Amino acid sequence: MKKILCFGDSNTYGFIAGDGGRYDKNTRWTGLLQQKLAPDYKIIEAGCNNRNGFIEHPDGDDHTGYKALPKYLKQNPDIVIIAIGINDIQKFYKPTLNTISDGLISMIKTIKTAQIILIAPPVLHDNILDGMFAFQFDKESIETSKYLPELYKTIAKDTGCHFFDFNNEIKLSDKDGLHYPPESHKYIADKLADFIMTL
Repeated sequence: MKKILCFGDSNTYGFIAGDGGRYDKNTRWTGLLQQKLAPDYKIIEAGCNNRNGFIEHPDGDDHTGYKALPKYLKQNPDIVIIAIGINDIQKFYKPTLNTISDGLISMIKTIKTAQIILIAPPVLHDNILDGMFAFQFDKESIETSKYLPELYKTIAKDTGCHFFDFNNEIKLSDKDGLHYPPESHKYIADKLADFIMTL
């Protein structure tokens, strides 16, 4: 049985916009992926709400992606899906695109033997400024998010990673402009499962 590590932030965790709960395994994309790929694959779910990818998080190592990843790599996954980076552009941090690029490349280099699937962060919707996460993101965050898909695509090409950008194919929640609703989770799981079965 092969192992797939799904490493990311709240959209990998399955955060429910509006009530702050977690989608069950029959709704979140990691759980659906397990159902679709069983029994040949085991999914290692490693999503964490408000996890940064490349910038030190005040809540510690598990919320700091590059510090949290190595402990999951000890499980020797065959495939690593990286879906992280949107929290790094919160207004508290304001990284340059070079900071994000360098951080992502460094993270990829820590994964020695597994195949890597890189997922572009969601492009933030304007209504994030009207919801519960307005205290974390601002207009500059929204503008920066628009550059991330192409940046991730370039890095994936340069580092030999597989790449998915779902921004033109799915929608974000109308409640917060950041998180995936159930239909988006299903779409992501379907696309990833179809692709993984070709590897």
